[in-house]
Amino acid sequence: MIPLSYKDLQIIIAAGVFLLGCLSVVIGVLILLSRSYSKELQTIAAHTARLGQKGMSHEISGLVQSAAELTSSINQLVRTANGIGVFLISLGMIMIAASYWLIQQIEWNLG
Repeated sequence: MIPLSYKDLQIIIAAGVFLLGCLSVVIGVLILLSRSYSKELQTIAAHTARLGQKGMSHEISGLVQSAAELTSSINQLVRTANGIGVFLISLGMIMIAASYWLIQQIEWNLG
């Protein structure tokens, strides 16, 4: 068994929390950059707009209503992805701050 002192254990935990916090921030940023404006969402939004215009010109109210609901669902999907990204970034920042606080609690005996 490896003998660990209390100080060593605090350093290991703080390093682990710091690395998890950094990973969480990176994943949150990637989610914000990749999921918000993906090609699939842009294509679906463009097709929905054309579908809505076609429905209005042919006076098909069900088609227009379905296109409006699809557009609303796409907007909700983008907001959900943004919310997840912001949550992960916030969680990562809290974890980084917690690791800093944990390191500050260590009593260093210099000398």
